[in-house]
Amino acid sequence: MKIGNVEIKGYACLAPMAGVADRAMREICVKYGASYTVGELISSKGISLGDKKSLEFLYRPSGNAPSGIQLFGCEPDVMAAAAIRALESKPDFIDINMGCPAPKVAGNGGGSALMQDIPLAAKIVESVVKVSSVPVTVKMRTGTDSDNICANELAIACESSGASAITVHGRTRKQMYAPPVDIKTIAEVKKAVKIPVIANGDIIDGNSALEMYNNTGCDFVMVGRAACGNPFVFDRINAFFEKREYTPPTLEKRLQTLIEQIKFMCEYRPSKVAMLEARKHTAWYLTGIRGAAALRRECGNIGSMEDIMILCEKALEYNKNI
Repeated sequence: MKIGNVEIKGYACLAPMAGVADRAMREICVKYGASYTVGELISSKGISLGDKKSLEFLYRPSGNAPSGIQLFGCEPDVMAAAAIRALESKPDFIDINMGCPAPKVAGNGGGSALMQDIPLAAKIVESVVKVSSVPVTVKMRTGTDSDNICANELAIACESSGASAITVHGRTRKQMYAPPVDIKTIAEVKKAVKIPVIANGDIIDGNSALEMYNNTGCDFVMVGRAACGNPFVFDRINAFFEKREYTPPTLEKRLQTLIEQIKFMCEYRPSKVAMLEARKHTAWYLTGIRGAAALRRECGNIGSMEDIMILCEKALEYNKNI
């Protein structure tokens, strides 16, 4: 698949999950086979005003896999100005968020709120494409609710305005992240446009990825929550399509990877901030093992790398005779 002139190899990419897919997580997922990554959504106003926190999200992860920057907002000129600033970080593409259902995003006219104003959405794409030296993509949902499915119309408008690819999360804004995933609408979007369509929603392994490819005709698939605490999901999907044996990581490997990811987080962010973020990532890595419930309760008290090491030692102790 190509996004504009950017060649994408492999079978699955990492979704731009707000508050989750930070630089450290993206680097770990690339290490285990993510074909490309998209950063956490960034406020176009924040970048335009030089907000320090917003600017931190612009940093590109290391590694050879393509990487995109995702922007949100509802003002074409502000989005264009933000795109110009974002280009300083040398992204491979710029993604426009038209799917986030969070009140702080959609409530201010950005994200999924743009599905209710397709002419404005198209104007935003056009404005960003006009100033961008890299491909511009759009991530959307199927619609606002089951009575207002508009992905086809929105995708066509975005393509006409210059978008190089469309990602469709197969749920409505009202659904948030609840099942089911709307396979039919994703397939309809694929038939409606000529640019690549990336399908997002409940991709957890090779079989679910294959079903999405087969049932929608999509050009690529995007993995979201299944990658939380489990960057190995990309190697699992790649192994499935490459018809090679996949060996699940041992607990020791999972914990080593957790530690590696948290160390990256500490390199890229202030230690106090990194440790607060580390709590949820640690809990995800511990999911499914013996003693997980007790260990996950302790994650809320993580305040240092030493705390994480102690939790890892406890996890190994609980599971040493399995």
